Amino acid sequence: MAGETSGHRPVLGVNYALLIPLMMHGLVVQTLTGLIRVTTSYRILELDLPIVWLGSISATFAILPVFLAVSVGRFIDQGHDARAAKIGAFIFFVGALGLYFLNSSAVLILVSTAVLGIGHLFLMASHQMLCVRAAGDHNRDAVFGNFLVATGMGQGLGPYVVAYVGGNATVPDTHVLFMVGAFVSGLSVLLSLLLRTPPKPRGEAHDVPRVPLATLLRTPGFIVVLLAGINTITAQDLITVYLPLLGTERHIDASTIGYLLTVRSVFAIVSRLFYASMITAMGRVPLTVWSMILSGAALAALALPIPQAWMYVASASMGLGLGIATTLSLTSIVEMVPTQARATAVSLRITGNRLGQVTLPFVASILAAATGAPGVLTVVGVSLALSAVSVHIARSGRE
Repeated sequence: MAGETSGHRPVLGVNYALLIPLMMHGLVVQTLTGLIRVTTSYRILELDLPIVWLGSISATFAILPVFLAVSVGRFIDQGHDARAAKIGAFIFFVGALGLYFLNSSAVLILVSTAVLGIGHLFLMASHQMLCVRAAGDHNRDAVFGNFLVATGMGQGLGPYVVAYVGGNATVPDTHVLFMVGAFVSGLSVLLSLLLRTPPKPRGEAHDVPRVPLATLLRTPGFIVVLLAGINTITAQDLITVYLPLLGTERHIDASTIGYLLTVRSVFAIVSRLFYASMITAMGRVPLTVWSMILSGAALAALALPIPQAWMYVASASMGLGLGIATTLSLTSIVEMVPTQARATAVSLRITGNRLGQVTLPFVASILAAATGAPGVLTVVGVSLALSAVSVHIARSGRE
């Protein structure tokens, strides 16, 4: 496509001319996502709305992408990686403006959150495929690890902004935070203009037959990895949504909650720095199992009335576990499928993640109404442990 391709050739198998702006864009997008998701939770509490709205709005972020993800994947598989990123950045900008100007009621917040969810779908699918295109055949794990270090920095920076603005208040000034979100979303649109889809390698067919979805789903191990990915992504999402509720229930100020989320993200970054080395040392499946068990134990610990110092230890452990597990669920999916179906497979993964983010928040909101945030964290922690067991059993069955 004219204007969409870059003439830069990869250096040592890595296209740094694509990877560097991609990492910059990923950092900004994840900063914005973390900032807006946490701020939205606080806005619901600020409006004194029923707790069930926390789960409902979180599910709204995911529900429309469930129906759009495969179509977006097919669009990207046609070579529209960079164009999808630009579309997603613009849609995200519209949603962020909606939250800034239209946040006086739960319904208005819900509509803006739905728009954000669509933009997020385009961004996540395009970013992951651009990572594939930036990497050579033998360094995909390293490239994904580097990219996810950048996104992990964003996931920590967003809550840090909330902590900085919130200070000692139990509920921060959401008007200021939504204004910051609108500004950052504008920056995301500008950075998306730097992304260019590299040309396909010589000899690679430009028109290849579509791989049927049923064929992808029958790929050995695909379903197990897909379900593991759903659990890890949903856990990451729910901790962002329900940790502010835990803070209000236990009278923990907003700065502490923001720092806890930042610690989680910092340790996720640390885990990704050594991600490729850990795969070599432990193997892909054992590393998946142990990282999910660690994440589940950390979530269950946060549900207990432990001192704040131990909450930081639990957040760090959760960051290590989820940082590895989410990365593995992505790279494993990409490795399993044919080249011409990678974006579709990634979109199937996103579809599964969004289904989890639709159903589990509703369940979580019911639990939260009955048991508060600790009940939600406990259930999510147990589900991660059970998912780890299923991965282990599936491996044993194949062996």
